[in-house]
Amino acid sequence: MSIENAHYINIFLGIGVILLQALTAIVILLLVFSRENKFLYFIKKYFIQIGFLLSLFGLLVSTFYSEVLNYLPCFHCWIQRIFMFPQTLLFGVAWLRKDKNVLWYSLSLLVFGLIDAIYLIYLYYFNVSSVPCDASGISCTLRYVSEFGGYISIPTMSLTGFTAILALLAVAYFYKKED
Repeated sequence: MSIENAHYINIFLGIGVILLQALTAIVILLLVFSRENKFLYFIKKYFIQIGFLLSLFGLLVSTFYSEVLNYLPCFHCWIQRIFMFPQTLLFGVAWLRKDKNVLWYSLSLLVFGLIDAIYLIYLYYFNVSSVPCDASGISCTLRYVSEFGGYISIPTMSLTGFTAILALLAVAYFYKKED
């Protein structure tokens, strides 16, 4: 794939990430300040399917960058994959079984992935170290994707995915429609 095509894909994905961030912020604000809301009710009703799609999208984007564009993942990217990829399977099985308890299984993975994503954002944007994270030789501060003035990067995409799923689980657990 040419560098120009990869740039256009990065812009497209970057716009999607910004939209997902805005939607996540709206969901959190509605959850905190709204007592009854059709949008939150929809999210609560379909949180398993939405969680499946969000985690599947994270899996596909991550795999696209590493397998199609040949961007080698750093140590922390691998850690985040360990906590994101199984979410697709968890939500998929929960969808088939209509098991709302997936919230607890997903949350346990989500917390660790989110903590590592926050740490990677710190390493990436504050350029803490340019040395490789591990023996693979890949630095966590290597800038494969830098769109919209450097705001959109692979660590930003990862953090957005984890945060969106966390907001989804918060709605599934905390939103109570008043009758």
